[in-house]
Amino acid sequence: MYHIYKVASNTVVDFAAEELKKYLRMMMPRCGDITIDYKPDATEGFRLGLMADFGLSTAAETQEPELDDIVHIDTDENGGIIAGSNYRSVLLAVYEYLKKNGCRWLFPGVDGEFIPMQNIVPVQYHKMADCRYRGQCNEGAESQQVMLESIDFTPKVGLNCYMIEFDIPKIYYDWYYSHRFNDENREPEPVSETTVLQWKRVCEVEFAKRGIQMHDMGHGWNAEPFGISSTGGWNKDDENPVPEETRQYLAELNGVRGLYNGIALNTQFCMSNPKARKIVIDYICNYAKTATNVDLLAISLADGQKGHCECAECRKKRPSDWYVIMLNELDEAMTAQNLPSRIKFSAYSDTAYEPLEEEIRNPSRFVFTFAPITRSYTYSAPIHPRVEKLTPYVRNVSGRLGTLEESMHRFDLWREKAKCYENYVYEYYFWKHQFYAPGVLSFANRIREDVFAYRDNDFKGMVVDGSQRCYFPNAFSFYVYGAMLFDNSLTLEELIEDYFSHAYGDQWQIVVEFLKEIDRLMPQTYLEALHTAPVPTNFYKPEMEAQLLCVEEVAKKYAAVFDAHKNMPYRVQTVAMRLMRQHTDFCTGYAKFMAIKCLGKDDEAREQAAEFLKEFGKRELAMEHYYDHFMATNALNAIVNTKSEFDQ
Repeated sequence: MYHIYKVASNTVVDFAAEELKKYLRMMMPRCGDITIDYKPDATEGFRLGLMADFGLSTAAETQEPELDDIVHIDTDENGGIIAGSNYRSVLLAVYEYLKKNGCRWLFPGVDGEFIPMQNIVPVQYHKMADCRYRGQCNEGAESQQVMLESIDFTPKVGLNCYMIEFDIPKIYYDWYYSHRFNDENREPEPVSETTVLQWKRVCEVEFAKRGIQMHDMGHGWNAEPFGISSTGGWNKDDENPVPEETRQYLAELNGVRGLYNGIALNTQFCMSNPKARKIVIDYICNYAKTATNVDLLAISLADGQKGHCECAECRKKRPSDWYVIMLNELDEAMTAQNLPSRIKFSAYSDTAYEPLEEEIRNPSRFVFTFAPITRSYTYSAPIHPRVEKLTPYVRNVSGRLGTLEESMHRFDLWREKAKCYENYVYEYYFWKHQFYAPGVLSFANRIREDVFAYRDNDFKGMVVDGSQRCYFPNAFSFYVYGAMLFDNSLTLEELIEDYFSHAYGDQWQIVVEFLKEIDRLMPQTYLEALHTAPVPTNFYKPEMEAQLLCVEEVAKKYAAVFDAHKNMPYRVQTVAMRLMRQHTDFCTGYAKFMAIKCLGKDDEAREQAAEFLKEFGKRELAMEHYYDHFMATNALNAIVNTKSEFDQ
């Protein structure tokens, strides 16, 4: 019989103790009951608490133990110390202890657990996470069940923070419950703003239970303070009313103030107008007064690009300068109202162009993020690149920056004006780019290399924007993301063997062989659709036809193997193998329309892709916890909707 003693009284430690008990019972189902008690002076059994509770100092490793996660494990066959630098780290230490005893979490949810049946072994382990910020932000078509599973998965793969975008993130739920791009196969199930707001609060409770840092909001501050709803997201809505009394505060474009292309979320406000800035600042302060559970409040401008105010006053400064002015005024207002919230702001889209005049006055208030939405994932981030000729900024003419090198160079220039508390990267790996790397392995390695590069560029970690269903055909890339942010010393080979041997049992090397073949035949260097405007065309390559046509034969060969092993010893392996079998068909259909696209037959490729996606969408329900059909369609449409550049 085992005993778990909580030497610290805290709700996260309570949850950590329950998780330890649950998985120990699964590992040793005949071991009898496992008790949990609060006992600060315990000297035997499993003892869970802060390192400080055991006289273990964190001072040599960090001066901010609340932010930096240190796990400390010292156990034998009967129990021992499982501790952390903060309460969240205690939970991370529990999962690390279980991993050292053979447990793995390979996908979100119950079906993603690999829990061996064996007796526990001694573990001695001590590690501070190599990156302070390790998280994700919601995106894609999300259901509430998927959100809850994603939150539960977060600390199990070593992550420590989660951002929920928007006050009411209804657009993401709408994409799922309306079954956008798949409503021919699945009947829409509308949800209300009230329901989504309640669900967001449930997510926040789940964050708190695990000690996960909550990052909140982002876009939306440009519309809601002026009485304009932005819950429709990026949908054009010409019926969305603009109150006449606040129209004067919206950005003036071509002499008119109103919604930018009918989209509230993309509408900037007149930032040179002090009354407009005060309205926004007052709204943010009121939000912060009740959002006391938020660790980092994200203050972004409107989404999109080229929509900044063209009035005479706004033209006198770059948008980034007006942005800094507003942030400084926000800091003053929050200080006056004794609001301690730390603020995050971003170099993103138009604000990737650094300010020329203004500087952040109170660095301790701010965390500054680098958000390279236009980058290519066909190569890894460089180290402090310098671009000889920077793109000149011209209001509402200059678009998003086209290269990662220039974005990073300009961020270094930004940092001279914004010497903030610290910086991290806001990346986009699992937004739609995973669909441009169906071979998985090269993309996972890109993420691994980026972790090193961003660390060497003086960033304190990453939060990644992406679907909560980015686990098709498996979660390996996401697994690498979490593992590498926690421990930079891991090699790709170690990670491949670790993940695949647990997910696919004795067939793991065959799965790796298949993915290597797909990486070769369908390389991301060809499939990548850059998120720039206009989207550059790189798909007319007749020389690609032969290898794309080979995909069907290769997929058929491996599909037979996967079918033969569709029932595996562990439930997670059965799920993983069946997903891989679905992936053989996905790759076949994908390669078929790309073999047409590469010849410049745009219309035919578009028709073939539409038919493929319609048919493959019928499978979403069977694997919807892992596969996001909305994001797959969005990503593949970005390819087929381009026009080939060649002489017809």
